This record gives sequence, C-alpha cells and structure tokens, in this order.
Amino acid sequence: MTKGRQTSILHSDYVAPEGFGAFPPAIHYGSTVLFPNVAAMRSTEWKEKNAYTYGLHGTPTTFTLEARLAEIEGGKYCLLAPSGLAAISMVILGMLKSGDDLFIPDNAYNPCRELGKWLQRDYGITARFYDPMAGSGIAELIQPNTRLVWTESPGSVTMEVPDLRAICAAAHGKGVPVAIDNTWSAGLGLQALDVGVDIVVQALTKYQSGGSDVLMGAAITRDAALNERIAHAHMRLGLGVSPGDAYLVMRGLPSMKLRFEAHDAGARAVAQWLKGRAEIARVLHPAFEECPGHEFFQRDFTGAGGLFSVVFDPGYTEEQTDRFVDALKLFKLGYSWGGAHSLVMPYRVAAIRSSWKQGTLVRFNVGLEDPADLIADIEQALGVL
Repeated sequence: MTKGRQTSILHSDYVAPEGFGAFPPAIHYGSTVLFPNVAAMRSTEWKEKNAYTYGLHGTPTTFTLEARLAEIEGGKYCLLAPSGLAAISMVILGMLKSGDDLFIPDNAYNPCRELGKWLQRDYGITARFYDPMAGSGIAELIQPNTRLVWTESPGSVTMEVPDLRAICAAAHGKGVPVAIDNTWSAGLGLQALDVGVDIVVQALTKYQSGGSDVLMGAAITRDAALNERIAHAHMRLGLGVSPGDAYLVMRGLPSMKLRFEAHDAGARAVAQWLKGRAEIARVLHPAFEECPGHEFFQRDFTGAGGLFSVVFDPGYTEEQTDRFVDALKLFKLGYSWGGAHSLVMPYRVAAIRSSWKQGTLVRFNVGLEDPADLIADIEQALGVL
C-alpha cells in the first residue's frame, strides 16, 4: 500500500525488535487501547485485568505497580488512585450508599473525617466517630446499618495505636468489614491484612515514592468481592493515574525498606533525646511506652518509620511553640512526610479532637539527615522559647 507522507508519519511499518531487558519497567502511556479485532474487543472485560481496554483502567506500567504493592501488603488485588485521599474516598464510596453508617476513629486523618461529615451532610450516609482505643468495645456501638469500620494505626497526629485484632474481631462478629489507613507503616512495619483487616489504603506519596514529588494512593485487599465493589467506584469516579507517576513510585520501591529503616532509626534517636527535655511533656512515638497503645505496637508492628509527635509543657503558649517551629533550620515547615528531608508541623489538636486536653502538639518527620544534626537544630530552636 502506497502511503502519503502524513499517513506514513501516523502509520509507520517499523516494529522494534523484541528481547530488550532492563531493570526499570517500561512506561506505557495511552488512553486509546488498540484491539487486534472485534472479537478480542468484545471478549475483553476491564474488571478482569487480564487484558487492556482503555488507559483509565490500566496499562502494563500501572498493572505492574499494582501487583508489586499487593505483594508488599500480602494482598491479592490493588487499585491505584491519584492521591491517598482519593484512595480513601474510592473505598468509602465503593462500600457505602445512602442510609448506611460509617464508623471512623476520632483520631483519623482529618480529610477522612471531613469526608465523613460531608457524606453525612449531603448524601444521607451517617458518619460516627469512636474512641480509637475502644478495642472490642466497639461491638456495642456498631449499628445494624454499619457497613464499614475505618481504622488508622497509629492515629494521625496524636499517634494512638489501636487494638486492631480486637476491633476486627468485633466488627467481623457483626458482619462488618474493616479498612485501615496503613500509610504510617508503608506495609513494612505492619502487615494489616494478617491481623484481620479487610482493606488496606496507602498514600504512595510517602515512603513508596520517597522523593516528595508524587501524589498517588492505593487500595489493597485479598477479597475478590470487596475489590470488585472498590473497582466499580474507581471506574465510575474516573480515578486514573499517570503511568509516568507510577514509574516514579516503582523507582522508589527497591530502596523503600532500607529508607524506612533509616527513618526509623533516626526518629527513635531524636525522640529519645526529646524525652529528656524539660520543655517536652510527652513524646508520642508508638515505640515508646508513654504512647497510648504501645503494647499493641509491640505485638503487631516490626518497625516505625520517621513520623512522631511531641506535646509541649502546658506552660508554653502557642505563640512560643510557633516561634520554636519558625526557628528550626533543617526541619522545613510542610505537610506530608516519608521523603528524604525532615519536616515539622504544629497542630491545633483541639480543633480536630474534642477530647484533647494536653498542651501544644508538634509533629516531626525525621528524614535521612544525620540525627545528630537534627538534634542540634531542635536544641537551638528550643532556645527561643
């Protein structure tokens, strides 16, 4: 067939030779997916993920990342979302409908709390908040219309570690599945599916990427029926991710465990030093005895990562602790964590936790700097209090 120049540009006869191998996975971009014939197109089902139908439902790049993440968590199914919050929304919207009840721990990631309030206000889904340390006691609080129990371990900002095994047993006894935001441990410090959780949500923005440059989330499960419900929400919400971003996350995975362990060691060193400071009333690090739920951390976790909080002595005002944060030089002021650079963030906890009666809380993300330098930075900043 003779082709004009423009047609030749669009329809080249060249096919690259097979047999290329390299450690990095290939980046397959594409919205339109080509089918060899009509029969193949009509026999392909997007939910099965054994073929390709449209870029939104995945390319070889995103399928590969999903498989690797599921393996890290000990799961079977994985769905990617554009952010950690998108993954939370995808799971909750996939599991609930109008008239259902959602049970959220009072110490959950605040955007998750706000999502629950929004669903209650505008969509007829009740969202109730429970004491994260309730353990098996939540059985008495689960209602006939409760369709999902949400958990987070440890709790966002205030770091309580719940008794996940007791919560899962109580919820399952009522026929209710349990989901967890397992971002803090990256699936390395806690194998949540092994302690009874049904659905794991991760913010891949953190340790999996490690570069402070990617937004992505994932939902992982072993249950085919639960995965199908989440997959329908994924499709209906149009939650596609860029194969380029998926590549960046995969590029971070080989070093994730080593980085996680380095964050853990650095954070414990900094937290231990802070325990000896008179300015600090309490160190909220799950590996330390004074952290609520420490015994459950000891039982269920194998590592801690770099994130923990401290509570200042009540004698210090918010103005003083803000001055402390502003005086830090190596710790940069910013949300998120899991990257190489250390971060700090002060919180007005009373605004998100009605029961909070302690002093001002400051959260640290210990990065990959020398812990001695980070300690020196904190020490000089404490001098401005």
